[in-house]
Amino acid sequence: MATRAQWMAATRPKTLPAAVAPVLVGSALAYNSGAFDPYLAMFAAIVALALQVGVNYANDYSDGIRGTDGVRVGPTRLVGQGLASAAAVRRAAFGAFEAAALAGLGIVLLTDNWWLLLVGARAIVSAWFYTGGKKPYGYLGFGELFVFIWFGLVAVNGTVSVQTGALSDWRGWVLGSGAGALSCALLVANNLRDVPTDARAGKHTLAVKFGDRATRWFFTFLLVAGMGSPLLISIVEGRVDWVDLLLVIPFGLAHGPGRRVLAGARGMDLLPVLAETGRILLVWSLCVSATLLF
Repeated sequence: MATRAQWMAATRPKTLPAAVAPVLVGSALAYNSGAFDPYLAMFAAIVALALQVGVNYANDYSDGIRGTDGVRVGPTRLVGQGLASAAAVRRAAFGAFEAAALAGLGIVLLTDNWWLLLVGARAIVSAWFYTGGKKPYGYLGFGELFVFIWFGLVAVNGTVSVQTGALSDWRGWVLGSGAGALSCALLVANNLRDVPTDARAGKHTLAVKFGDRATRWFFTFLLVAGMGSPLLISIVEGRVDWVDLLLVIPFGLAHGPGRRVLAGARGMDLLPVLAETGRILLVWSLCVSATLLF
């Protein structure tokens, strides 16, 4: 029987910044447009967090029953390590998805935008079939695309849209791409660690397809592109204020994980990279939000 601490560890807290960060940026954009709504922002954050927890539990369940998690390094695997039954983990995943659906329904009721139900349903289906079903797309190398779309473009622009009642301007797409790239860097760091075991288990992630060396450079590219995305806005708008200096902070934080990955860290030595990348994403979102608020 898994302990409460093991259930919490299985939510993979190091990945949760991928849920919070785009909502922070999207809410800051809404504020910048004069339409910030704290209740809608709160519901959007709950949706994102619940989806992230749900996909993590669903990944634990699906990889566990396939035997992919039989030999792993890294976070707790409830099913793979025999700590909880597959049925219990599946219930936890669907419980998280239900929480996301209820929070999403709250947004629908507050905004009267019923079409959002279709977006929410699609998000939950995509989250489940990441590693679930007969042909999970996460096993085919499309996991990064899912993360880029749902935890980047959709999360940022969706947060803006529900608060302003309109689609975001071009800045939302730039910053959504930045959040998506950094969220992908989280996934790439995780998959780089698991390349040997994933390859043996037939899980053909993008890291397995790219190979070790190319994946390390891909991780570096995602970090730099994601962190640099707000600078494009400053260049296009032709303004550089004192608050824009905050955008340098994430680059300083990225030195450690970037150097470690390019130096060839493997296995357990990559565990700190996941935490550091999550920290970079969260700090980046706070810095970007500050540039939009002041």
